[in-house]
Amino acid sequence: MDTLTKNIILTPLNLLYKVSPKLTLKILFRLKMGKKLNLNNPVTYNEKLQWIKLYDKNELMPICADKYTVRDYVKSRGCGEILNDLLWEGYNPNDIPFEDLPEQFVIKVTHGSTFNIICEDKSKLNKKDTISNLNKWLKAKFIPSYGEWFYGIVKPRIIIEKYLKDRKSNSLYDYKFFCFHGEPKLVYVDTWKDNKHSINAYDTNFNIIPNVQLGYENDLTTSIPKPDKFEEMLQYARRLSKDFLHVRVDFYEVNGEVIFGELTFTKSAGFGKIKPYSFDEKMGSWIRLPVRKV
Repeated sequence: MDTLTKNIILTPLNLLYKVSPKLTLKILFRLKMGKKLNLNNPVTYNEKLQWIKLYDKNELMPICADKYTVRDYVKSRGCGEILNDLLWEGYNPNDIPFEDLPEQFVIKVTHGSTFNIICEDKSKLNKKDTISNLNKWLKAKFIPSYGEWFYGIVKPRIIIEKYLKDRKSNSLYDYKFFCFHGEPKLVYVDTWKDNKHSINAYDTNFNIIPNVQLGYENDLTTSIPKPDKFEEMLQYARRLSKDFLHVRVDFYEVNGEVIFGELTFTKSAGFGKIKPYSFDEKMGSWIRLPVRKV
């Protein structure tokens, strides 16, 4: 289900959120997780993500949640060399210089996780539909009732980046590092087989953790290679996560080089079911929440 459809369905809760964010998140947590949300003494990872949404107002989060302004943050942390090439940026899709773009590229709207167009052959791109979709996405709000306040604070824009393709592999894996207080603790990699989405979890030595599910089933039949630059990814993850209680730092490895993906503060908005429950608790133990002043 896309973001626009979810927003329509969640209209009553979006309105309630304006009055009581805390009550809204409690209702959503009960509906989605089947459990009562404990904000006074949160224990699990998902509970602590709800606490972070309500009470952690780190001014860097809106900057880093936007796919364009995060580039300046990455540069400020001395990691500019891992940024993907930026081909164009702007606010009006009618200004996109399609004739000047290469044959392959990726278009993104900077305030959402699903507002992407992957162009593998420019000659087959429907420019009219592309412009229409971009105009629609630019107006979209990122589900207010989910409480991810940091999305859309920066004015959304369009960016066009270089199409990434590895010469040695047909698969481009996205390596996602879960970092807590500046230290990576867990890595996961998405796989797709027969249109089925799976997630494999790994420790920081890239040993698979077979009995952990992070919202999707494992795919233990697919052998995912340890990146040659895995240790470099760990170092970059430390540098890019040290300003936050928790953030997920994503990378690609393309032709022997580390390429930055994005920063994500609240995976699945804190509503992703983690199995076993004890691992949800273990991940929660990695987040040390500050004492909140009342």
